[in-house]
Amino acid sequence: HVQLVESGGVSVEAGGSLRLSCAASGYTYSSYCMGWFRQAPGKEREGVASTHTRLMTTYADSVKGRFTISKDHAKTVLRMDGLKPEDTAMYYCAASRYAGSSYCDLSRQNYHYWGQGTQVTVS
Repeated sequence: HVQLVESGGVSVEAGGSLRLSCAASGYTYSSYCMGWFRQAPGKEREGVASTHTRLMTTYADSVKGRFTISKDHAKTVLRMDGLKPEDTAMYYCAASRYAGSSYCDLSRQNYHYWGQGTQVTVS
């Protein structure tokens, strides 16, 4: 079965940068999409970024220009720059078993495997 593990979440100052990593085991859909979601207290889980290939990425408007997602086989990295307090949340790595790039969006229903999350706190 597929397991995803995130790492890299820490407390940082506003304006700082952070790198989150996610490694999947038992996942062979290397050409399929992976993404990052986040959930802050009292808010719904929202899509942050997703990628199908290195030239096909999607970002939420709130992070566009500040975050960068990359993927290599069953690993994905989220580079976050210019962090803001509103970026504070539990960040989750997700992977899809769908092959079509049209499914590689920021909709939770298109992702089937989830990590346990890593906390990012910006102050």
